[in-house]
Amino acid sequence: MSRLALSLLFLAIFLLLVGLMLWGYRNRGRRQAAVLPTFPQIPAGLLDRVRSRETEELLPPSTGVYASTVTDKSWQDRVAVGDVGYRADATAYLLTDGVLFDRTGASPVWIPAESVVDARTEAGIAGKIMGGDGLLVIRWAVGDSRFDTGFRADEKTDYDTWAPAVRALKTNTPEVPHGE
Repeated sequence: MSRLALSLLFLAIFLLLVGLMLWGYRNRGRRQAAVLPTFPQIPAGLLDRVRSRETEELLPPSTGVYASTVTDKSWQDRVAVGDVGYRADATAYLLTDGVLFDRTGASPVWIPAESVVDARTEAGIAGKIMGGDGLLVIRWAVGDSRFDTGFRADEKTDYDTWAPAVRALKTNTPEVPHGE
């Protein structure tokens, strides 16, 4: 077999594997869409007000990387509905009404204050593994479904103020232990 033919064979196998992974992820999204609730929509005009600094922020914004959103069943059970499972650079805003992740190149993620269950630091979530307490993870609920959203801040000292401040947003939502 010539070098060119061998190279084309490996390229074809690689493209086939990538196609199968994309097909599997898309099918996962379809299955989840049938059982997961609709995620909260950002209130009208909020994103524009946040970007133009016309909102009252409880803490200064935190820049970093939005890692992903997973179900509470496992830290690796990434949500494949829409683009909430995709990693992206983001700025996190803590507002009186909730938490907003303004993501670069992806749709923003909105967690209303009444949906917040808990906030903590973790070593990892699907799409991002860090040592120690390298991620801020917010547990939130929509109906009977629970989700964890992970954010890696550029300044790790932000977690000392963000975790308690996000926990203070929660209302009468019952606490659910972290899934394994």
